Formats: sequence, C-alpha cells, structure tokens
Amino acid sequence: MDKGTVKDLNFYSDALQEELQLLVYIPANYSPLYKYNLLIATDGKDYFQLGGITRLADELIDNYEMENTIIVGVPYKNVEDRQKKYIPSGEQHEAFLRFLAHELVPYLDENYATFQLGQTRGMIGDSMAATAALMVALKYPNVFGKAILQSPYVDELVLKTVENAANYSAISIYHIIGKGEDKVITTSKEVKNFLTPNRTLHQLFLEKNFTTFYEEFDGDHTWKHWKPDLRRALIENFG
Repeated sequence: MDKGTVKDLNFYSDALQEELQLLVYIPANYSPLYKYNLLIATDGKDYFQLGGITRLADELIDNYEMENTIIVGVPYKNVEDRQKKYIPSGEQHEAFLRFLAHELVPYLDENYATFQLGQTRGMIGDSMAATAALMVALKYPNVFGKAILQSPYVDELVLKTVENAANYSAISIYHIIGKGEDKVITTSKEVKNFLTPNRTLHQLFLEKNFTTFYEEFDGDHTWKHWKPDLRRALIENFG
C-alpha cells in the first residue's frame, strides 16, 4: 500500500491576525490531472496522531472504499486557544470561522487540484472541535457541504444557531454521541452532560429536515471510540 505525504505548513490568517500550523495530507496517488475532495479537521493534530486518519485514508483510498481526498489538520495551540476559537461564546470564534471559509479553503483550492464545490468539502471534529465544524458549515453552507460531528459540545448558542439556520439543505450531517457521555470531565475540570444536549440537537436536525446520520454508541468521550468510528465516517461521507 502506497502512503500519502503529510506537509507541515505555517499559514498567516488576516482574520485572526496570527500564524497557524497546518498539517496537509496528500494521497499517494496525487496528480494535478485528477480532482480531490477536501476534509478539514479541527483538533487537527489529534486526528492525525490519536485518530490515525492519514493511515486510514491511505488504506481506504488504496482499496477504493473512499474517493481521493486531501485532509487538512488545523491544530489548536493550547486549551485556551481551543475555547476562544471553537465554541460560539469564544472571542475569536467568528474570526476562526472566517479563516476556515474565506482564507483556508481559497488557499487550498489555489494550491491543490480540488473540485471547488461545497458538496465535495467537509469538516470533521471531536468535542469542541465538532462544534466548530458544525458552526462553520451552518454559516457557510455553500463552502462546506459535510460536517462530521464526533461527540460535539452543544450549548444554547449552538441549538439557537441550528434553529435559525438557512440554506442548510446543502449540508449533510454525520453525528455520533456516546451513551456514557452524561458525565464528561471537560478540559476546564467541570463535569458536563454531553448526551442530553446532543439528543436535543439530533431532534432539531430531524425537525428541520437536515440530511443526517445519527448513532449513540456504547462508550464515553474519548478517542478509544472516535478512532474506530472514523472508518465508517470517511466511507459514509467520501465513499
């Protein structure tokens, strides 16, 4: 099995007024003569290291179980940085969404052979990173046609945004949550119930006729469950 390559880049964002690290996975079969889907991962380093997403993509692309896809990881700098950017109450949240849609995507479209169509672009995230993935797809549905949500952090602001969403018929949602996620110890050492708000979010998706896949798995808020789920998530969205 041929292995793709991972480039480690620095990208200056005008929206955020700071430099961000990017991890760019290019499939082994990359050629400018082909066109490629695009998947952007918030919590990027976690997806590349803990999730093993590049090795999985190598295998799935090699076995023709997944279409040609470039995967871009956007790592966070620290816990505070993650909270500022990923959740709606964060002071850099709106700027982060602008960076993803108006700076990162145009850069990737310019430098790689992508389809340049919303339905061929996806966002993926876990926990707060899944919140960012959902929020950017809701705000820019013509840019991102897919959102893969692994145990998203859901609060009233998230639910309100979904309630008020327009043009969401273009978005396909993949959504999982663990039955053991009713008592999650967060990075700020608080205990939060993730399960109930996610059930509410799922009902809202159904009421508003979102295209959605939903599953409650037996497990908790950890990579022990998110990593094995990635195979199905990638095949469902890019198979």
